[in-house]
Amino acid sequence: MVSRASVRQQIMKPGRKKKKIKKVMGEFKRKKLKSSSGKKVTKRKQAIAIALSEARRKKRKGRK
Repeated sequence: MVSRASVRQQIMKPGRKKKKIKKVMGEFKRKKLKSSSGKKVTKRKQAIAIALSEARRKKRKGRK
């Protein structure tokens, strides 16, 4: 099980795309965030995973 502190450290690591993470977590808070299957995200951990994944994808795209 992952502790909240370690999740926060992952989110706030230097170099992460904080804007993207903030945007995704805002969508989750307003209940507008959807997973790739189109279902609404209801779990905070799932929202964090989506935010980190999108931030990594954006970071990779910027390298090319």
